[in-house]
Amino acid sequence: MEPTSPPTTAGASPGFHPCYSPEAHRHFARLHLAVAPKCNIQCHYCNRKYHCSNESRPGVVAELLTPEQAVKKTLAVGSAIPHLAVVGIAGPGDPLANPEPVFATLRELRDQAPDLLLCLSTNGLALPEHVEELVAHGVHHVTITINCIDPEIGAEIYPWIVWQGRRLRGREAAATLIAQQLKGLDLLVVRGVQVKINSVLIPGVNDAHLPEVNRVVREKGAVLHNIMPLIARPEHGTHYGVTGQREPTAEELAAVRAACASSAGMMSHCQQCRADATGMLGEERGGEFSIAKVEAMTVDPQAAMTKRAEVRAAISHRLTQFPRLASLSERRLPTARQRSPARENALRIAVGSTDGQRINAHFGHLRELLIYDVNTSGACLSERRDIGRYCHGASTCGDGETALADAICALHDCTVLLCARIGFTPWRALQDAGIQPDSEHAGEPIDLALQTVHAQWQERGWLTPPLRVCATVNP
Repeated sequence: MEPTSPPTTAGASPGFHPCYSPEAHRHFARLHLAVAPKCNIQCHYCNRKYHCSNESRPGVVAELLTPEQAVKKTLAVGSAIPHLAVVGIAGPGDPLANPEPVFATLRELRDQAPDLLLCLSTNGLALPEHVEELVAHGVHHVTITINCIDPEIGAEIYPWIVWQGRRLRGREAAATLIAQQLKGLDLLVVRGVQVKINSVLIPGVNDAHLPEVNRVVREKGAVLHNIMPLIARPEHGTHYGVTGQREPTAEELAAVRAACASSAGMMSHCQQCRADATGMLGEERGGEFSIAKVEAMTVDPQAAMTKRAEVRAAISHRLTQFPRLASLSERRLPTARQRSPARENALRIAVGSTDGQRINAHFGHLRELLIYDVNTSGACLSERRDIGRYCHGASTCGDGETALADAICALHDCTVLLCARIGFTPWRALQDAGIQPDSEHAGEPIDLALQTVHAQWQERGWLTPPLRVCATVNP
């Protein structure tokens, strides 16, 4: 059969996929549809949970959907979140172990929301048999989870698979799975589908082996390799969780990624999302779109599609108008505690960071703020400012109004606070004090986040805000 290319959609460009682009994930939302409950393999790090709203990890969903419900939810989310660009099916089982509901959903989405990109995540066991159908349904992006290419290592990760009606175990199971994964990758690449590889880093099992996985999948044409840390908590009920397999440290994860850094296309902004994730990466809005709530919504699909096109055009225009700032590390920074004068079209932004490089700090855990003055010419670190820690653990986080008031006073002359996470109570209190919290840029380089926020405020005409005075906070 002659290779074919995936059909193009009416609006979304493949570059709009937030999971495939470190640029796109700051601007575009995604939606995962939980229409695939069954799985054809067992992984030691996985325990699928249905009707669970309390855990944020792959394999967990609040409710399973029929194809009809999935399409209704997509139309509702696409109306309420106009920067929605991608709809994916990622579980909670394996989509290709559930071909009937999955392809029924994809078929309807192509008809009713043709501007949205379609994607799918799979373990790859059944992938070769479904490549043609995926292409025919307009799936532009496929993620394959490949944890190893050595069956001996695979036997330590996968206790069994179900293959052609038989349950295979040990090395035979791993060898069969790996062969299918690599065959599926080859078939997708030759048909022009963008393929991302996910790998779970398991200390003592595949950590030293992942650079070889990276080499092989990159040679075969995968556009991205996402190495994720193992999640192995006892309360999750996974084999690794209950047997004490440790999770990798941040340093170990960084070292393995660095060992693969000679290859282009390493991914570092993955949030290890739920199988029903909704909204921007790092933001979960699934609770707003339960089936009960969706059924009560009135949606105009055509108007929503028009609005999405307008939003995409506006974002694309902004990205072309504001090239990335030069690295802040290359600039001469002012002396600590030196205050910069207000400048026209300037924005004073407080940043929560533990390393001075990325936005990685929880607001409640901050002891120091980095204060930047940002304008169209660039960004300048004007001050390092102490802040009293608002959160002291689960039992006392957010209990003290005085601590929160003092923290907000430390931000009195700032317009925006960029941090990795923030609770609802301080979020509301900061907004009441005229300070806009923003956790959308969690994990991003500081310079890039500052550029993006300034561009957004300038476009909306919100710059040169008045300075505020410290006032009593009543959250």
